[in-house]
Amino acid sequence: MNAQFILHELLSVADAERAAFLRGYFKTGKGQYAEGDVILGVTAPVLRDIVKHAPPMPFAEVQALLDSKYHEARLAGLLCLVGMFKKAKEAAKQREIFDFYLQNTRSINNWDLVDISCRDIIGAYLLDKADRSILYRLAESGDLWEQRIALVSTWMLIKHRQFDDTLKLAALLLNHRHDLIHKAIGWMLREVGKKDKDTLVEFLEKHHRQMPRTALRYAIERFLPEERTYFMKLT
Repeated sequence: MNAQFILHELLSVADAERAAFLRGYFKTGKGQYAEGDVILGVTAPVLRDIVKHAPPMPFAEVQALLDSKYHEARLAGLLCLVGMFKKAKEAAKQREIFDFYLQNTRSINNWDLVDISCRDIIGAYLLDKADRSILYRLAESGDLWEQRIALVSTWMLIKHRQFDDTLKLAALLLNHRHDLIHKAIGWMLREVGKKDKDTLVEFLEKHHRQMPRTALRYAIERFLPEERTYFMKLT
């Protein structure tokens, strides 16, 4: 009963005061993007320590965590999946974890859940694959979290100097209405710029008029002050 072990540990360290703060931070109020999510108030280091000491986790137990009403339980399930993927040596096992992750995107329903998991599963799996059409299906799904998964997964590709999918997805989603996508676009473009500033500048010169200001500010965060001023004045 590995899921029960983790849930018991999470409940034992729940912090009501911290949970109250995090409900606002993660936008769980009525009409907000994470409406109704239940926060326990467990800190990230404590949560990671609980997962580290849990017994090996079969898919059925991970599923129980991902189906939980508790935000931290779903986060724990995703950390278990990341650990499983990193330990998987066989391509078939990696594909199994990849598919399982995609079958559960309904449970990956806040930005921290996306960011802590997708690059080390989706991005890592696609690193040596020619077919990356899944990124575009996610981006075109109309689901906020799947769209963020598509973008943030490319972090792993950027790390290995593979920029094309990041640039295409950023261009595809530039007109998105949600600031969480604007931030993800800017973040991934900034990561491209860390590896190849000329590639980032070329993208900005081409798309600056379309870019939401939040995305642009994130993208040029590491530029010199005069460079930041130049691009901000262009929008």
